[in-house]
Amino acid sequence: MDWIEANGASLRYELSGSGSETVVLIHEVGGLIESWDDAVGAFQRSFRVLRYDQRGFGLSEKTRVITMDGIVADLAALLDALGLRAPVHLAGCAMGAAISLAFAGRHPTRVSRVVAASPATWANTVRVGSQSRVDQFERDGVRAVESVSLSASYPEIVRRLDPARFERFRRRWVGNDPAAMAAMLRMSTNPAFDLSADLARITAPTLVIGCTHDGIRTPDMVAKAAAAIPGARYVEANTGHFMAVETPDLFTELAVPFLKGA
Repeated sequence: MDWIEANGASLRYELSGSGSETVVLIHEVGGLIESWDDAVGAFQRSFRVLRYDQRGFGLSEKTRVITMDGIVADLAALLDALGLRAPVHLAGCAMGAAISLAFAGRHPTRVSRVVAASPATWANTVRVGSQSRVDQFERDGVRAVESVSLSASYPEIVRRLDPARFERFRRRWVGNDPAAMAAMLRMSTNPAFDLSADLARITAPTLVIGCTHDGIRTPDMVAKAAAAIPGARYVEANTGHFMAVETPDLFTELAVPFLKGA
């Protein structure tokens, strides 16, 4: 792993694998490169794989202001800095899925295929929380909202599949920078947050996955997003909001064949 300057920020990244095509794995809110540890091997067998810590998360440069315009610009600059000029595949879960779709809509010639599980495509104040609750992240720290947040995103029915995996995730999640978490969630709970225009511009073949036990972006919400993407394929999977973390084998079973053109 290494760091690189991209769009005015220091970003930690890892480029691995040796395939002729590149897939970019984009992590969730509060995630980092390691979010993909249990899934990356399946991608590396077929593709060159780019993972990175988004600005504000992991070991990348921290920030207190996050916008989708900035996130998309960061990814474009990262690809440029690494000399990745050919179209890439994108795969993400939750906010990582939203970033994948926004990038595909704004840079259609740079994207080959997209896999998006539980994408956050418009403001969701009912399930994510009000701006005042988001303020609690910053004021009281991530642990203060752990119970409410993780009960919806990583519910008990999914935790029971691998309790040790959940504990690793939880301990990592509470180590996030509260200000960066709050900045990302303020963006996604702002009533003006809406990726509808980006979805309509996507030209790459796209697989959208709704997750049965997702208490934040329910399958019906995700199916609605899929319907807004020209030609998108929609499936539902028996998992939760952070699919690639919670059920990595299930995610790769769906994502890898699709990215290979199956």
